Amino acid sequence: MAESARNPPILKSHHHRELELNLVVNGTITYVVAGRRFTFQPRTLLWLFPTQEHQLVDRSDDAQYYVVVFKPSLIVRSCRTAAYEKLKHGKKDRNGVLHTLLEPESFDLIRKTMDSLMRDSLDPDVLNREAGFGVGSNFSFEHGDPDGLNAGLHHLLLLSWRSQLTGKVLGDVPALHPAVCRALKLLSEGEWKEDFRQLAKACGVSAAFLSRIFRRQVGVPLSRYRNSLRLSLFWEEYRQPEQKNLAEAVYAAGFGSYAQFYKVFTQAYGRGPRACVREKVGSRRRQHSTAALRSGLRLNPGKWHNLRILGRIERNIL
Repeated sequence: MAESARNPPILKSHHHRELELNLVVNGTITYVVAGRRFTFQPRTLLWLFPTQEHQLVDRSDDAQYYVVVFKPSLIVRSCRTAAYEKLKHGKKDRNGVLHTLLEPESFDLIRKTMDSLMRDSLDPDVLNREAGFGVGSNFSFEHGDPDGLNAGLHHLLLLSWRSQLTGKVLGDVPALHPAVCRALKLLSEGEWKEDFRQLAKACGVSAAFLSRIFRRQVGVPLSRYRNSLRLSLFWEEYRQPEQKNLAEAVYAAGFGSYAQFYKVFTQAYGRGPRACVREKVGSRRRQHSTAALRSGLRLNPGKWHNLRILGRIERNIL
């Protein structure tokens, strides 16, 4: 399970080769998919299909959600009847994100199933602290019972899909303003170094209009979103092979000063950067000798991947 307070967000638009399943436990998470913003509340089950571009743009401070990623080979083995044909062929929802609000009984059952798959896995704290866990990561581990895990994933996949078909369909959401889509693209690409006035000009609107429409449609102020992107970039810079020191990574991420970085970091994680970095380095050393996971799933966080396997975090990854 992933948690906002412990899991570094991945804010760039991206997609996977696998099927990704999210279950929101607490708080809210917000994705932009196909030019629309989707904010998901507790008990929401959502599906991100292979090659489906998605961007996590915000998570509430108390957000907790499971992220499970299923390999195509497991899906083919599990889905053999017409009822699961859509899963096997990876058909996307034409309106953005396929999702449903689960009934309390269904939510409890799926959540307990996910929790059971966390047995014999890594400690959730380790998963949430591992900044490289996710897209492009080489972080891996060997599950204690891969056969049991694959059987559990098979059951979880079919159970979740049946719950999707019988759950409550949520209302449609309006499309984002073109200027908002343009701003999200420019900022997430990481190349934009100019101020907000120049960003607004590049989007074809005034700075005041962009600030107002961005907050209204995305749900967070433009400045907060940009700082979140910089925080995500900081982790990328800090964990490079030619590892930068803390100050070098801070300025490479685009922060104007260490004081600004410290404020943004402590607001996001509830503690200073040096304490968090020390924990991260310690967790890497403890897991250095672990082997790659040999089962039917790829760990990914969830996510903001944010089970990315399951436990009490913004995200556990299955």
